[in-house]
Amino acid sequence: MKNLRRKTLAAASVVALGAGFASVAGSPATASATGPESTFLVLAPQGGKADRAVARIAAADGTVVANYHQIGVLVARSANPTFVTDVAGAGVESVASTAGLGTALNEGDTIELTAAEIAAATGDPTAEPLYGQQWDMPMIDLPRAHAVTTGSPDVVVGVLDSGISSSHPDLATQIARDKSASCLGGVVDTAEAAWNPTTSDHGTHVAGTIAAALNGIGVTGVAPGVKVAAVKVVDNEGYIYPEAAVCGFMWAAERGMQLTNNSYYIDPWQLNCRNDARQRPVWQAVQRAIRYSQNKGVLTVASAGNSNFDLAHKFVDSGSPNNGTPEVRDINGACVVLPAEAPGVVTVSAVGPTGEKSYYSSYGQGVIDVTAPGGDSRIRTRGATSTTADAILSTTFNTVTRTNGWGWKQGTSMSGPHAAGVAALALSAHPGMQPGQLASFLARTAVAQPCPAGVYDPVPLIPTGADYTATCKGGARNGFYGAGMVNAYHAVQ
Repeated sequence: MKNLRRKTLAAASVVALGAGFASVAGSPATASATGPESTFLVLAPQGGKADRAVARIAAADGTVVANYHQIGVLVARSANPTFVTDVAGAGVESVASTAGLGTALNEGDTIELTAAEIAAATGDPTAEPLYGQQWDMPMIDLPRAHAVTTGSPDVVVGVLDSGISSSHPDLATQIARDKSASCLGGVVDTAEAAWNPTTSDHGTHVAGTIAAALNGIGVTGVAPGVKVAAVKVVDNEGYIYPEAAVCGFMWAAERGMQLTNNSYYIDPWQLNCRNDARQRPVWQAVQRAIRYSQNKGVLTVASAGNSNFDLAHKFVDSGSPNNGTPEVRDINGACVVLPAEAPGVVTVSAVGPTGEKSYYSSYGQGVIDVTAPGGDSRIRTRGATSTTADAILSTTFNTVTRTNGWGWKQGTSMSGPHAAGVAALALSAHPGMQPGQLASFLARTAVAQPCPAGVYDPVPLIPTGADYTATCKGGARNGFYGAGMVNAYHAVQ
């Protein structure tokens, strides 16, 4: 797996927003101090107007670029080097600069199918020609589910990611264009070009797993009858900044989506600590946005992460920050992975073609809710070599040639959309379920998978020599698989 190149946040343009959502307030203030412009999250008390916070931002030589008054979160920009201290006071609970807080998307290499490979698979024009290579779909009992329903177009899944190619032949009919937007910089841009991919096809791959069309072309999605909305939160440098994630959750809530898929984590620290003065406002803002979306009927599905990390036993983090020199720090229960460990979120681990935990997948008893196929190209060789076809096949977009295609990726980024797709089928068959009911139903209809005995060591021969051992704890519901493998057929019964 590789990360995109890492850079600091670039200034984004401010655009007009739809009525009833976030509003752009005021005109740029004349800064009394010089310096680079930075972005800040400013938290006002919940349940009231944010007028005093808006006034304090202006007085501190800042500009409000997004006002999520519903949750008391404002996104501001300022070149004032003392903005954080200047804005403090009545009407402001906390404030933090988001500079350096954008985490690089954990994006796996895409291995594209060649034109010859695609042509060789087109023997039956009435079926999806590449379906035979989608080992992941029978694993979740999809053929039987599709005999019941392929999903309802009334169900919309928000794909909070790097954008979706609106010209892809397997996705063009699947996108809810009126609900798609870019959230870069924490503000909304609904132009189609804004929510299309620019430097990453990660979101296009995720969207295909959820809802690629049944059209005799390419692959099938888990729920090809539902719609997906592109909610772009990954910028052109590959970063997810907290203000973009907050915007994404709020946009999904206000546009009537029932589900969001989140194949990322927020902050360069793998764990966001509520007891850290700088990280706490990020934690608060994201929690408020997720809670608001849940109250609006949106279930959040999130990937567990690709660090083979025991999320239930956090003692030391030695791999963060991911945008600088890693530090070793002791951590405790106040430190969580966002959004995966936020309350009410369905957290998904990954398995490979054998049904065993993917060597890279994070885990944790009481943290993992369900598991789903994410791919594991090394599981069959115990790590010695990589087998491309053991990853997940889905829709791709070559950002260099600007062409659509199909290809392979692996990661919990790929397992999350399988779970989101099954949840979308469940909602289609059982309309009206609220987020808590749907999360419980997804777990209840999963197929339990037992822990492997002893220490799990799936890839001892991996050339890097890295240690991917792990220990599974629990019984029918355990740290590797949660309640078990999501099951599409059970979910539509």
